[in-house]
Amino acid sequence: MAFRANYHRDRAERDRSARARTAEKLNRREEKSAQRKALRAAAEAPEQAAEQDTEQLTENSGKDRASTGALANAKMSRE
Repeated sequence: MAFRANYHRDRAERDRSARARTAEKLNRREEKSAQRKALRAAAEAPEQAAEQDTEQLTENSGKDRASTGALANAKMSRE
């Protein structure tokens, strides 16, 4: 005599495999999202760094000019 079909076990296996597929899709989606975020952050970082560099250059250029002017005046007064 053949065994009776175990529908509960079959259904549990199908559900388990469906959950595994769903989890795998979610993992792939999260990985792609993380890559996009990293690329976006890398693209924004140079722009922000360039803005900060230009701000620093404008601030430093004024200070450098003032300090070089003071140095020049000091040298002239010594001579």
